[in-house]
Amino acid sequence: MKYVWMILLCFSLFPGCGEDGSAIKVDLTKKELVILKEEPDVITYAYLPQYSHTVSHTRHHSLIQYLRKETGLNIKQIFPDTFDEHMKMVGRKKIDISFSNPFIYVKIAKRYGANAFARIVEVNGKESFRGQIISRMDNASIQTLSDCRNKSWIAVDSTSAGGYLYPLGHFFDHGITKKDFQEIAFAPGPGGKQEKVVLSVYAGKYDIGTIREGTLDVVADKINVKNIKIISMTDPYPGWVYAARKNLDKKIVEKIQQALEKLDFNHKQHREILEAANFIKVITSSDSDFDEVRKLADKVGMNLEE
Repeated sequence: MKYVWMILLCFSLFPGCGEDGSAIKVDLTKKELVILKEEPDVITYAYLPQYSHTVSHTRHHSLIQYLRKETGLNIKQIFPDTFDEHMKMVGRKKIDISFSNPFIYVKIAKRYGANAFARIVEVNGKESFRGQIISRMDNASIQTLSDCRNKSWIAVDSTSAGGYLYPLGHFFDHGITKKDFQEIAFAPGPGGKQEKVVLSVYAGKYDIGTIREGTLDVVADKINVKNIKIISMTDPYPGWVYAARKNLDKKIVEKIQQALEKLDFNHKQHREILEAANFIKVITSSDSDFDEVRKLADKVGMNLEE
């Protein structure tokens, strides 16, 4: 339960009238302890806010309803505003089930003891995904990866996998370091960061942007994506992962894992759920599946504790 001290007011109120028309005096020196009851036995589920909250809700609402029915658990989707907030909420046990990119996962595993139990198969049938480096189609000064030197770069977030870590490693492997860019910026504000990168490049605010593959489909109703070109693609790395916070009841995790892995794309209702969520299958996973991401972070000098 949450205890909230409510101070009625610190300045004079306008006098009100009672039923008999007389003024009612309010004692402004008094305060009252109000008890707000949290719903018991809620299992919180959060989708890392790479896209807007609207997209997060649309993609996973049917999935949450399915999980509630299949497991009998009171599962509710919550919406952290930023990648950092998502991680900290896992640490504070405010998020029980985290659905995140693999870079966020290795961070919350290191910091807070989160544990991977499942990961998705992408719509292309692969268990991995890539980052993309983009620019405006009419930007003649950028044709190849080497042309990105001395240009301004907007990335999704410093903890984004496809939107920063994977492209950073890709640049590194081609002899391009962070010092070689005129500027490296990150998408501002809560949620919708992948979209903001594309829109910023589209508007000409930055020379290049980095996103995860599939993002251009998300913004196709906002801009003419034919005006965006993909300069290069990164190597593929393990896909998005489901992780349980530290000390979450193993029986709860098992129920959710079994329900997720039961989803069958050949089953009509399941297909609708999976298509909305933008993946085709959920498979068993373990912490060691993401050692490749840890090695990449170490190679480019990123500390998982930061």
